[in-house]
Amino acid sequence: MDILGIDIGGSGIKGAPVNIDEGVLSGERHRIKTPEPATPDAVADVVAQIAAHFDWKGSIGCTFPAVIKQGVAHTAANVDQAWIGTNAEELLAERTGCLARVVNDADAAGVAEVQFGAGRGVRGTVFMLTFGTGIGSAIFTNGILVPNTELGHMDIRGKEAEHRASDRARKEDGIKWPKWAKRVSEYLNILEALYWPDLFIIGGGVSKKTLKFADHLDTRTPVVPAQLLNDAGIVGAAMWASGREDICGPVITPRDSTLTNAPILDRGWAPMFPTDIQACCWALIAPLAPARGSRG
Repeated sequence: MDILGIDIGGSGIKGAPVNIDEGVLSGERHRIKTPEPATPDAVADVVAQIAAHFDWKGSIGCTFPAVIKQGVAHTAANVDQAWIGTNAEELLAERTGCLARVVNDADAAGVAEVQFGAGRGVRGTVFMLTFGTGIGSAIFTNGILVPNTELGHMDIRGKEAEHRASDRARKEDGIKWPKWAKRVSEYLNILEALYWPDLFIIGGGVSKKTLKFADHLDTRTPVVPAQLLNDAGIVGAAMWASGREDICGPVITPRDSTLTNAPILDRGWAPMFPTDIQACCWALIAPLAPARGSRG
């Protein structure tokens, strides 16, 4: 079964048909530069162009660099602030004429890697971290996704982590790979101290350049590159659009209305854990979440 996956990033928007049963692209990627400013209308136009390029009539899955709850963007990272409060799913469906599903970018990449890539079959806690224009994060516990974690915005030395350790920060600061790896290690060490993960998967644009920095990382936890490389977002977006738990895996969906920062997805999937355990999970994660609003 093929679904069109589209990865909306801060510098480029790329898409391709995806065989969601095998987790592979079934056609060549088509990429268009992210418009500046990246307003909802401008980005929606590019998504429509990509859908038209493939003459697509079926479902579309799109990643987006923001907290996404029930199709609505609640933050705006490296895109225009007008996205905050926008129902991205409705906008993209209207513009493309296709059923559209939108998911946080790192969550999509993580779903793909856990099902078909470096995280497949790994028990325990797995972090998917995407290093590009910013830093995206996704957490999986025994294959179960905790969505919208946004740990790229943790404070490190008075700056958000992604302002120090993203690939864009490396380029803007003009530092070489070994020095950048030290910044990444500092970030990973903080995550290790808080979560004691079993595996870090490094994705985003740097995933195909790991030979330049991997030996300079200093972590207790094993670090591996994403096997799907920079296609993980496209594959994960398509998987998410399927709405099938056997394809994109289970998701923690806390139903307790008092957990105001907890993302609640509208997929109708039953909670994977009892409510008290969910509450404990979110009690641990909520203090690390960024304030509502922009991350860009």
